[in-house]
Amino acid sequence: MALIRLPDPYDFELSTARYRAFGPDKANLWHEGGLHRVIDGAEVRIVAAPGGVDAEPLDAAAEPVVRKLLGSELDLDPFYAFAEQEPILGPLVPELRGLRPPIAVEPFETLVTSITAQQVSLFAAFAVRNRLIEKFGLRVGEAYAFPARERMALAEPDELTPLGFSRRKAEYVVGVARSDLDLHGLAARSDDEVKAELTALTGIGEWTADWFLARHLARPRAWPAGDLGMRKAVSAFYGDGRNLTTEEVRTMGERFDPFQNLTAHYLLAALAGGAAT
Repeated sequence: MALIRLPDPYDFELSTARYRAFGPDKANLWHEGGLHRVIDGAEVRIVAAPGGVDAEPLDAAAEPVVRKLLGSELDLDPFYAFAEQEPILGPLVPELRGLRPPIAVEPFETLVTSITAQQVSLFAAFAVRNRLIEKFGLRVGEAYAFPARERMALAEPDELTPLGFSRRKAEYVVGVARSDLDLHGLAARSDDEVKAELTALTGIGEWTADWFLARHLARPRAWPAGDLGMRKAVSAFYGDGRNLTTEEVRTMGERFDPFQNLTAHYLLAALAGGAAT
């Protein structure tokens, strides 16, 4: 296997927990202690290794995908220095040290995943997502390649509803696939421009756009204030015993500037680990 060095600290188990928390993710499959992802038609297995991860097979095309998937572009050291000055966030960080939030590598996959998760539990969303992957994706070894945008553009909403999509969500997925928006080109746009472009698509609201900024583009100031889990996490640690409104959570984000994205992931992880109880 080939070693990919990652900036220290890096905790593989913590950083890949999302792929185990809500059931299997067949496009990012946790299997026998490693993460499997289909890249350019090949199943790549990623496992923990001293100084980073081992990946097999690994070539020039696969390495940047693996690095992005593992969140290598996120800079933890300045965030940790910032957190040390934060009386509430600071004490949460040591237990999560080395958590490097994984980054969704494909923009279309990111949007479809968010559409799937709109107004349902993440357990239900992962189940629906997996059925979509099985029907329209390609199995390679243990994992599947997520369905290509071009393939989904040929689908009809009626093909998605038996998988668990509502009629409206099925139309959203097909609509995004058929749109003329250059999803890869969004990486060159500002946060505000990305949100404006995405929310112009039917079925894409601010919540989805915020998570696209956070989990695909890894923008440091992304702050999904309208997310229920975020509201719970911020309320648990900063709400003084009450549930904060979306607007209050949005305003709270200014406190963590310019590290809103990492703060959001660390607060969510801390709440999931029971640190607020």
